[in-house]
Amino acid sequence: MWKFILDPSTSSRYSNPLPLPAFHMALALFQQFHEALKRAKSPVILLSAHPTIDDFCAAFSLNALCKSLGIPCSIVTEGGRAPSTLSFLSLYSDISGDLGNINALTLRLSLAQAKVDGLTYTVDGNDLVVTITPKTGAWQPSDIRIAPNSYRYDLLFMIGTPNHASTGTLFSTYADFFFHTPTIVIDHGPANEHFGAINIVDLVATSVSEVCFALFTHLDAVHIDSAMATTLLTGMMSKTKGFRTPNVTPSTLDIVQKLITLHANREQIVEHLYRTRSLETLRLWGRALARLKAEESCGLVWTLITTQDFVSAGANAEALRDIADDILLTSPSAKIAIILFETQEGHIAGQLFAQQPHDALALGSPFRATGTRESAHLSFIHTNIVEAEKAIITHLKSMLQG
Repeated sequence: MWKFILDPSTSSRYSNPLPLPAFHMALALFQQFHEALKRAKSPVILLSAHPTIDDFCAAFSLNALCKSLGIPCSIVTEGGRAPSTLSFLSLYSDISGDLGNINALTLRLSLAQAKVDGLTYTVDGNDLVVTITPKTGAWQPSDIRIAPNSYRYDLLFMIGTPNHASTGTLFSTYADFFFHTPTIVIDHGPANEHFGAINIVDLVATSVSEVCFALFTHLDAVHIDSAMATTLLTGMMSKTKGFRTPNVTPSTLDIVQKLITLHANREQIVEHLYRTRSLETLRLWGRALARLKAEESCGLVWTLITTQDFVSAGANAEALRDIADDILLTSPSAKIAIILFETQEGHIAGQLFAQQPHDALALGSPFRATGTRESAHLSFIHTNIVEAEKAIITHLKSMLQG
């Protein structure tokens, strides 16, 4: 009888690293992107733990591109779903909250010395115990080989992610996959760490949707139809708040014109992004605005949302997405807005929004900030919402007035 124990915590040592494509450094980025895409059989699109509408729109468009080329693709983010606001898009896709079974471990046992009579397995604590009984004879340790299979995904697109850690628990759970899978980073944020094999990071672009449009138009095989044009324009409009942010450039407006020429449905976008609000959302907004506080000397506004507010309004945290945008756009002196709220798990979280020259990630760094310069998600541990308010507002005032 031969018995061996597998400890799941050591399985990563048997990973099967996939070689990075041998790109010539003189190739333009879009050519490198195209070469990687042609070689891919099963890519996956990964978003940050707190993706923006722009991130989702870029992911939907890239997913549609892959499918048009006959390449199956998946979209994954820690939250596991896209905002219902985007359900009007024909490219709206299902989102997974986990990478799932990305690889398997194969145990190969030579039968030259003995044939198998029976096989059983049990779980002992954190160990899987597999018992194989021979008909006659015995096996030696050299008869066993551990062979990892290839990963389920052979190319990783990371959209709007400044680094691996921005994907949250996905990175901590599947770190080995991240480090051994060819990665293409698509972003426009200056905080991006250029951690991919190919880094398509345009600091002048206003959004990742804008970056994707520029990228796609360089590919001869790509046809940007009305559905893709509408999706990309949705991302751009959302990220620039209807092209009212100060980083909008003539190049951005030129792209907008091209997308409209490609039959992007601007009226439909405006209707669903800005004019359509559910009664539940409006109720929650009313509660948030009723508690609005301001520190005009430093351009800071904030509000609090409790669990009871969500229950009374019949809404969830998704309804908070646009409140800060409206506050910043309608308050000329406001440059920074923060919404603190109680989560369903009983924790305190926050959304910090900042306009140039302020950096939401830098301002929120003591509170485990993740996200971008414009919008950061904050986490508060072992505290209540009143204590969290005092901590973050005191910190922000000291930073802004100092």
